[in-house]
Amino acid sequence: MLRFGSDVCGNLEIAQGKEWLETNGLGGFASSTIVGMNTRRYHGLLVAATKPPVGRLVMLSKLEETVVLGGQAFELGANRYPGATHPQGFQWLKEFRLDPYPVFVYEVGGIEIVKTVCMVHGENTTVVRYEVRGGAASRVQLELRPLIAFRDYHSTTHENVGLNREVKNEAGILQISPYYGLPVLYLGHNASAVEASGEWYRNVQYPMEQERGLDYVEDLFQPCVLRFDLTSAPATIVAATERRQAAEAEGLVQSGRARRSGIVAEAPLRDDFVERLTLAADQYIVARGEQKSVIAGYHWFCDWGRDTMIALPGLTLPSGRFDVARSVLRTFAQVADRGMLPNRFPDAGEQPEFNTVDAALWFFEAVRAYLAYTGDYEFVRSEIYHVLADIIQWHIKGTRYNIKVDAAGLLNAGGPGVQLTWMDAKVGDWVVTPRRGKPVEIQALWYNALCIMGDLAQRFGDALGQKRYRSLSALTQWSFNRLFWHEAGGYLYDVVNGGPPDASLRPNQIFAVSLTHSMLNKERARGVVEVVEKNLLTPYGLRSLAASDPNYRGRYTGGPAERDSAYHQGTVWPWLMGPFLTAYIRVHDASDVARQQAEQWLKPLRAHLDDAGLGHVSEIFDGDAPQRPAGCIAQAWSVAELLRALVEDVRGLRVAGIASAKTGVMVA
Repeated sequence: MLRFGSDVCGNLEIAQGKEWLETNGLGGFASSTIVGMNTRRYHGLLVAATKPPVGRLVMLSKLEETVVLGGQAFELGANRYPGATHPQGFQWLKEFRLDPYPVFVYEVGGIEIVKTVCMVHGENTTVVRYEVRGGAASRVQLELRPLIAFRDYHSTTHENVGLNREVKNEAGILQISPYYGLPVLYLGHNASAVEASGEWYRNVQYPMEQERGLDYVEDLFQPCVLRFDLTSAPATIVAATERRQAAEAEGLVQSGRARRSGIVAEAPLRDDFVERLTLAADQYIVARGEQKSVIAGYHWFCDWGRDTMIALPGLTLPSGRFDVARSVLRTFAQVADRGMLPNRFPDAGEQPEFNTVDAALWFFEAVRAYLAYTGDYEFVRSEIYHVLADIIQWHIKGTRYNIKVDAAGLLNAGGPGVQLTWMDAKVGDWVVTPRRGKPVEIQALWYNALCIMGDLAQRFGDALGQKRYRSLSALTQWSFNRLFWHEAGGYLYDVVNGGPPDASLRPNQIFAVSLTHSMLNKERARGVVEVVEKNLLTPYGLRSLAASDPNYRGRYTGGPAERDSAYHQGTVWPWLMGPFLTAYIRVHDASDVARQQAEQWLKPLRAHLDDAGLGHVSEIFDGDAPQRPAGCIAQAWSVAELLRALVEDVRGLRVAGIASAKTGVMVA
């Protein structure tokens, strides 16, 4: 349980930087700050995934709450308007906690009002409940005013005459359908009275969007007022895209609580850090059709191929969720095309985009990790192996974006105006980090893929394939060591492209050490780790560029162009702490001293779970100290790689290969 008292809740400057997140396994979510003030256009009590896991709409933005006690009104909410914050309900907020849901405890007039917010797994449904604790000298009334947006979660809405103001109230369920063609919002309730009102709340501001240089002003519509007598019973709202009665709320909340307890029970260690990361990991796993996928980050990312493959091992394997891992692998295997995996599935549900060189290569590592935990070779043989072989074949003969193996066995990629590696920021036509040619981590992933295929070919009796993969991997290793080692610097070049090699000191080289199959001897591997530690390591991950580089940008601030220009030019990425710790412990022979050092390095990230996106790990941090969290408040690969490295490398737990899923036993 995470808890903040009135010292934090009553300090708006601090409190608005702490955000809670509820997800539903469909790509939808509910989220806001601990004081209930929406600071982002993405905040809302019901952000529904209408085309799971995408097509997300902010339907119910929030509930404006007024408690009437002894004739005196206490407003519990908070909104930012031009020049003012109104109301200032945080002054009544005694406590906020995650237990496991967001729980708000207000103290007014000598009584406590406890609000709980819970999103239902597998549904676009959010339950909000209010109850009185403590004696009440007089009747306690609650007035709730729903504020609706009904718009794409990347945009804002404004007052308009096209909105349908009608509210239907039948059998304890309100039906709100303000715009033709959009889903109906159902509000199940146990209110004693409902009053149709129809008012606009104008010029609501979202300071986080203002800071990001985006549209930050919105008008929200209040279709009605619901009145409750809290003295006699708790007040309940069930906001959903399907009919749900208020009487169902208790069962939904208890079912969700039991589910989360089950997730925590699947954690491989009885350790607070591991358990919290395991619980966080579940929130990125979403449905895509009949299979599973991974949301890259909240609030604004969809499911990306690269992020999914990197995150899959940590999100699913240490907790034994092998069925989920298998489903995710199947999802992407089914859409592989010309030897490539989709870079992303767009929000509007169009055809997937294939502009990535590394998603398909990370697919091999995800398959390897799955097999290491499950020994489920039959699944890989029957559904995956032919896809992997096709990927190799396409890379040899050439596919999109000049992705092709050269005569030296190295993988070339790129062309004008495209960004294919994970360092993919682009401002207009300017590719900030183009990395055209042969990026270092792409060669490491390519070699790793060839070695994995050699092992699989041997197991599956593919003698011709085995010979081919072994021969090509040997050539790749020889060429890599000849061309990529920067002797004077004692580390690996970032890109080799036929001209002078790019000696920019970046973290991409760490994968040449951390991946299961490495091309480096121990001396060079240790050199890479030492250089990365000295120049790139921060308390929250690795910088994307050394601070000594003239192109280094230490702050991730400003509008979209300014932020994108800093995205991979010094910004810290916590997901890189995972491969760094793997590499560090490996080159130090998994010694107790190395593991103890790794534990120390993880302490700031452990503490970070109580900041920004509560219970989660942010996407990025500023390069300069003090490293301020930025980007998405909850990033899949940040959580996944920390959990994977913590369990497998720092704590030294591995899984014995076994024949069937769900029966793995962790062994030291």
